[in-house]
Amino acid sequence: MNENISSEKEKKSLLIPILMGIFCGVLLGGFLPTWGREIYFLGELFINSLLMLVIPLVMTSMISSITGLGDLRLLKGIGLKTISLYMVTTGIAVILGLILVSFIQPGIADNENDRVLLRGGQLLENVDYTIQENQLTLTKDSLRKPFDDRYLVLLLDQNITGVIEKEENFNNNHLTIKQWENQEGEITIPLAKGKGLKIDLTIAKKVMGKEKKSISETLKNVIISLLPRNLFQAMANNDVLPIIIFSLIFGAILTTFNEGVILINFFNTLNITILKIVDLILLFAPIGIGALIAGRLGEAGGFSGFAEEFLSLGKYTGTVMLGLFLHGFAILFLLLYFITKRSPFVFFRRMLPALTTAFSTASSSATIPVTLECAIKNNKIEAKIADFVIPLGATINMDGTALYEAVAAVFIAQIYGIELTIGQMIVIFLTATLAAIGAAGIPEAGLVTMVIVLKAVDIPIEGISLILVIDWFLDRCRTTINVWGDVVVAAMVQKMENKQ
Repeated sequence: MNENISSEKEKKSLLIPILMGIFCGVLLGGFLPTWGREIYFLGELFINSLLMLVIPLVMTSMISSITGLGDLRLLKGIGLKTISLYMVTTGIAVILGLILVSFIQPGIADNENDRVLLRGGQLLENVDYTIQENQLTLTKDSLRKPFDDRYLVLLLDQNITGVIEKEENFNNNHLTIKQWENQEGEITIPLAKGKGLKIDLTIAKKVMGKEKKSISETLKNVIISLLPRNLFQAMANNDVLPIIIFSLIFGAILTTFNEGVILINFFNTLNITILKIVDLILLFAPIGIGALIAGRLGEAGGFSGFAEEFLSLGKYTGTVMLGLFLHGFAILFLLLYFITKRSPFVFFRRMLPALTTAFSTASSSATIPVTLECAIKNNKIEAKIADFVIPLGATINMDGTALYEAVAAVFIAQIYGIELTIGQMIVIFLTATLAAIGAAGIPEAGLVTMVIVLKAVDIPIEGISLILVIDWFLDRCRTTINVWGDVVVAAMVQKMENKQ
């Protein structure tokens, strides 16, 4: 009884400082963005300390989990249940995203006057413009801040392209052109007046060179990476999936001969030691998490800069966040309650240190140590279940990422005026589900797999530039749901195994 009371006090004493760290980080980054950027290095130290433990913790926890099963035939049942539940929850997330984006239609303006320019492929045939030196001015419509460092303006009546880079003084209906080019790419001088222009975005730098990858190539790469040529290189790159496969085989072999008991005890002791190091690192979590949030808000320019980014894509951001909220706090809550009979609210509260870490780091892999800590110690999920399910989920279970990719793909199609058929929606469902499996548990990995989804239904890849301005924030939100989905599945697998 006393142990339970002590454990509950520890959970509360950790949670309150983390929440205070988040609050201070938001205030500092919001009101003093320069100071927020200055203390960001403290957050990087926190992330590095967690990433340092990912590979040794995954190896020791996996080996301890496999050797602790006793009968290896149990592994087949746990594995099938885990993968099946991961596929089901990811599929539900994609369907929910498709329903919301089709109903809300964030990429379609409510009326003609609300049309937002500078979203790739905007055709403005009846808009008059004037040019004085390198200054382009529209006589109609209001321009907004560009979504990327580089974009193009095509003068339809003159067939001349204007190149703009890193536009700083972007105001109302005029902008500065760096240079004008004709069809042959030669620098030219346009006429002073005209009518009709088209604005295109270039391919985002973060996905440059990824255009040629298909879903089959991505899945092939995932399968090939399961058995790397150099295991130590995989460790250095924090590639979790091949480490999981190696640890499963290694642990299974240890159970086949008597001398293996020595190594089994060694890895069990090592696992406990690493978890105690996690306890030590978590003492600095409030400072690290607060610094990460302060730094990212500082990079966005404080509250004013973040508000501008948020509002520029308000309906899209709202659609993604609504989808993540419904999936995380309705669907996963209901699954947890009906399958495990646990209180979702208590379970969620006990996972808050891991979820806040996921939000601040935007990395499922970096959060593995904290997720295991909270799942095993706080929510009493058996170590042999959590040690198998959670590291695997950090690499193949991406509910939030899959939902985001489905919403973003349809949003970009709506911006370009592309009407998607039922067949194309099904293709988006399949590719978003499969691409999420291939997304690494690192920040902004979803942007790369987004290319696959767009290519599958012939939506211009340049459209990714539209969502970059707010992606840093949504990346944190969807990572939080990814981690939450991992622990919910772990609880459900444990309940199913205990029943069996």
